[in-house]
Amino acid sequence: MLDCAIIGGGPAGLTAGLYTTRGGLKNVTLFELGLPGGQITQSSEIENYPGFFDHTKTGMQFMDSWQEQCFHFGLKHEMKKVERVAKTGEHFTITLEGGSTVEAKTVVVATGSTPKRAGFKGEDEFFGRGVSTCATCDGFFYKGKPVAVLGGGDTALEEAFYLSNICSEVYVIHRRDSFRAAPSTVDRVKRKDNIHLITNAVIEEVYGGVMGVDGVKYNQEGETKELAVPGLFVFVGHNVNNSVLKDENGSFICDVNDWGEVIVNLSMKTSVEGLFAAGDMRIEAPKQVVAAAGDGATAALQVIAYLQEQA
Repeated sequence: MLDCAIIGGGPAGLTAGLYTTRGGLKNVTLFELGLPGGQITQSSEIENYPGFFDHTKTGMQFMDSWQEQCFHFGLKHEMKKVERVAKTGEHFTITLEGGSTVEAKTVVVATGSTPKRAGFKGEDEFFGRGVSTCATCDGFFYKGKPVAVLGGGDTALEEAFYLSNICSEVYVIHRRDSFRAAPSTVDRVKRKDNIHLITNAVIEEVYGGVMGVDGVKYNQEGETKELAVPGLFVFVGHNVNNSVLKDENGSFICDVNDWGEVIVNLSMKTSVEGLFAAGDMRIEAPKQVVAAAGDGATAALQVIAYLQEQA
C-alpha cells in the first residue's frame, strides 16, 4: 500500500514527490511513462523561473536537477502508464496498462494539459523555434519585434494584449469575423493601436530557416497573403489530460468543469477525499512552471495532513 501515488512527472508531480518524501512519507511512487520533466523540457531557453537565469541550459537540462533532487529523498519512479484511478473504500486502486493494480492511501494527479495544434504546414517543424503556445513564456524573446497570434477566444485576445506591451506590432488572425472572447476583452484589444485584427482568415503555412520563423502565409477570403514576423503564438485551446480520472463507463470520478479541468479548492483538494489535482489540469491554472510547482507543494502538504488525520 502506497502512502501516496503521484500520476504525472512534470513540475507539479515532481514537486509533490519532493515535498511528500522530504516531509516524512516513506512509500511514495511517481508514475510517468517517460522521463519526468513535462512540457517545459521542450523549451530551448528558460528566462522566467525565479532564481534560474542560465541562458546556456535548455528546458530538459533545467529539469534534470529536479529529478535528481526528488529521487534523493526517496521518491520512486515507475515507468508505467496509468489507465485509471478508482476510490475503493477508504483507499484508491490504480489500474496500470496491462491490467495490474496498485493500492494507495492518497493520489495526486498532475497529468497536465496539451495545447491543441492548429494543423497548418510548418507548425510542428517550427514549434519551439518561433511557434509558441505561451506568450508569458516566450513573448520577451520578441521584444520590439512584430508577432502574429492565431485564435479568437479569451486566451488568444488576452495574450495578444499582453504581447502588445512587449512587441512592436501584434497581428491577430481569426477564422471568423467575430470573436468568442468576452466583449470587454474584445473592446480592450480593439482600442490598442498596435494590435491589428485579421478576420475571416486561416493560416496556411509558417516558414523559415535554421534560425527559426521568418513569416506566416494566410488565406483571407480566397487570397493568400504574407506577414513577415519572427514569432507566431497559437491559442486554439488545450486538451486536458484527464483520462485517468474516468471510470470504466467513461464518467469522471471527481468534479470537473465543462472543459474537463478538475475542480479543486485552494488546497488542491478535489471533490473526492484523498484525491488531489495539481498543475495545468486544474481549473484556472496559469500554465507556468513556477505555479505548477506551487500546486505540487500545496497538494503534498495536504496529503501529509490528510494521512495524519487518518492515523
